[in-house]
Amino acid sequence: MVGKEDIYRMLREEEIWHEITEHPAVYNMEEMAQIKLPYPEADAKNLFVRDSKRRDYYLITVRGDKRVDLKQFRQQNQTRSLSFASAEELGELLGLIPGAVTPLGLLNDGDRRVSFYLDASFCRPEAQKIGVHPNDNTATLWLQVEDLLRLIRAHGNPVHVVPI
Repeated sequence: MVGKEDIYRMLREEEIWHEITEHPAVYNMEEMAQIKLPYPEADAKNLFVRDSKRRDYYLITVRGDKRVDLKQFRQQNQTRSLSFASAEELGELLGLIPGAVTPLGLLNDGDRRVSFYLDASFCRPEAQKIGVHPNDNTATLWLQVEDLLRLIRAHGNPVHVVPI
């Protein structure tokens, strides 16, 4: 499994710009709001969901202050009914625990079963950074959005940048 230190090492080796904000473990956006962040407008919220048949899994990433309507997401992206995946599914597929959900967890998805959906608002010219956990909820890692997308695409997971 790719862990926090593995992520840091990979970013250094590939000379990818990043900043790290270490903080106490956080388990939800309310706790995250209590942390002083250098780029609060770039902080991401991640939802790990599955379809009703438990065949298709999705990681949906939006801005931290945004709400996601799963019914609307389903209609826009032609999926079956969606619900939150279990902690067991999260651990099995992404090697993560609740509260540490992050797009970087896709690097643990050896079978590339999880499709990544990033809210297009992260790709506006003025919004070039994104804050995600480095597979551990005791830090926030700041990356350029394009670098994050390149890492996930290189790993082989399906990537979709869509309005959410």
